[in-house]
Amino acid sequence: MTRQLWVASPRGYCAGVERATQVVELALERRGAPVYVRKQIVHNKHVVARLAARGAVFVEELEEVPEGATVVFSAHGVSPAVRSDAVARGLDVIDATCPLVTKVHREARRLTCPVVLIGHAGHEEVEGTMGEVIGMQLVETPADVERLPLSPAEPVAWLSQTTLSVDETRDIVAALRARFPRLVDPPNDDICYATQNRQNAVRELALRCQLVIVVGSSNSSNSTRLVEVAAAAGAVARRIDSADDLQEAWLDGVDTVGVTSGASVPDDLVQGVVAWLQARGWPDAQELRTTVETLHFALPPSLR
Repeated sequence: MTRQLWVASPRGYCAGVERATQVVELALERRGAPVYVRKQIVHNKHVVARLAARGAVFVEELEEVPEGATVVFSAHGVSPAVRSDAVARGLDVIDATCPLVTKVHREARRLTCPVVLIGHAGHEEVEGTMGEVIGMQLVETPADVERLPLSPAEPVAWLSQTTLSVDETRDIVAALRARFPRLVDPPNDDICYATQNRQNAVRELALRCQLVIVVGSSNSSNSTRLVEVAAAAGAVARRIDSADDLQEAWLDGVDTVGVTSGASVPDDLVQGVVAWLQARGWPDAQELRTTVETLHFALPPSLR
């Protein structure tokens, strides 16, 4: 059988990641190194390493940032407590929070009933969102819904992490609705457009490919979800950080390969995978386009 190599589109950088990385680059250019960044600016180790080489200093907490220094908040957002700490330390803050995450924070602050957040414990976005409302409850699976210390007789609202699987979220919302008849839905879908688009694209890729390679770091929630979606659609799915992680044994008996990447992955890493495959006799990649993305976010006011 003739080999086929497909590359998904859309893939890679979303508008929020593009904005966040540009924020750090411009901050370095205009403020000069070092510029401190709280947490990874986006969840991709190659992006972080490239920015670090230019003078970005990545820290876990603000106490590691010298007083008065410039600090960038990552695309995943921060809690009000972190913002207050930055003011108290006299830091020059540049906020690179994705506007779609900021939207979820605003939704949380407007709610007057108990709030349930669908997300993954320990993820920076979840930590930031939960800091917006005292007593917000986190659920990761439908089974968690039964353990919520909330009354089914009262209104309960739900929000979600922006990078979840659409199917995964739907199942948890169904469980919430079954237990809380007065469930309050968010005004808009919290899962971001890029997450949905990349999941739709990888699903189509998996329907025509035996092997789907997802480029993305292990701590990238949306990259992990792409692997899960591809596997659920019937393909063998592998996550890698770059072409260096590829194994020739994965190609045994395989005639169709698809490649995609998470929303925080620069496209040169995808092209590196394509080049690795072509060096082993695979043909030119065909693009599988499921939609066209045109969204761009404005830079923070201090960098415009």
